[in-house]
Amino acid sequence: MDSLFINSLLESLKNPNEKIREEATRKLWRIWFQQKGIYGLEMIERSQKLMDGGNMHEAESLLTQLISEKPDFAEAWNRRGFLYYTTGDYQKSLIDCNMVVQINPVHFGALHGIGLCEAAQGQYRQAIQAFSRALEIQPYSLVNQRLVLECTLRL
Repeated sequence: MDSLFINSLLESLKNPNEKIREEATRKLWRIWFQQKGIYGLEMIERSQKLMDGGNMHEAESLLTQLISEKPDFAEAWNRRGFLYYTTGDYQKSLIDCNMVVQINPVHFGALHGIGLCEAAQGQYRQAIQAFSRALEIQPYSLVNQRLVLECTLRL
């Protein structure tokens, strides 16, 4: 991955022009999903189809296999973290989302996920902290702005 290109995209997330931000966001997600080539991308897509079909156990197994084969594939951890969040297993989701951030500290999706898990467990200060970290990367994210406000009101 070209770090200059990544840094340029990260700077574009702070641009006042919405189209520039959206394009940068799309490109970053593409880079993250394609980090491990066609194999990694196909496995993630298969897991998503399984989740969409309600086959959570099979999707989890597939993502766990991918993680064991490619432990530095941040998006595999992120997708499994998302799966755990959707099934209400917030502790497992937090573990996976924190691993994503360890591998890729600017992964605003995983930071958002950490915030969602903390909020779901009533840990509003930790949620605000995670949403705020995501906002440092993506300051125009309306959803994270709103969630910071919602969590602040619950304190």
